[in-house]
Amino acid sequence: MDYADLGGKLENLLGLQRHAISITFLDALPAGINRVKSPGPASCAYWKQASEGDVFYTTAEDHLNCTIGAYTHGAPLLQEKAAELKSTIGQMIGLGYLRAEEVESIPHRTQPLQVAVYAPLARSPFAPDVVLVRGNAKHLMLLTEAALAAGIGPQGGIIGRPTCAFIPATIASGQTVPSVGCIGNRVYTALGDDELYFAIPGSRVADLTKELEKIVTANSTLQSFHKARCACA
Repeated sequence: MDYADLGGKLENLLGLQRHAISITFLDALPAGINRVKSPGPASCAYWKQASEGDVFYTTAEDHLNCTIGAYTHGAPLLQEKAAELKSTIGQMIGLGYLRAEEVESIPHRTQPLQVAVYAPLARSPFAPDVVLVRGNAKHLMLLTEAALAAGIGPQGGIIGRPTCAFIPATIASGQTVPSVGCIGNRVYTALGDDELYFAIPGSRVADLTKELEKIVTANSTLQSFHKARCACA
């Protein structure tokens, strides 16, 4: 698949300010790609780095600074980190941020994380497992309409916290998943107050983009129609 064309088309149709990104999970180190220079504060921090144009890979060890992200990504946790995860979740429950009964239902990868490759979609060296779009409410409107037309519209509602859980949720469901972000993600990625996320199954991004072309044209025509009606009111 021509990801350079696909990524460029997706970004141009939406007028994105940041690159749509590709995330691919591998079992072995990729040749010709550099490892991230230093571990980020959280797994979601790598989304920002890729959206700014970097192509790199991470290993499980690079995800351990945030045990919540490590858990959702399937990074193995040794005793110390497992205790840290339990403590963090306990704190969130104590603050009323999470309910204890929610914990077991948080989506997470069941396969142990070995390698994750991050890149702008247009420069993706591998077929993506997930494509992430960072945009505003109108972008998500268009993406949702295109996803529905492609038969992969959101089925499970919007994922809030933890934001990183919508990656395994997208992979497991084969459907698109929107997220409003969570406070940790907004700090680690500098997500704007008017920005949200939309995750697309990598195997269906071409189908969605094809429908997006039609949806963008249709919305432009309908916008003119509604503006004309508004002027006549």
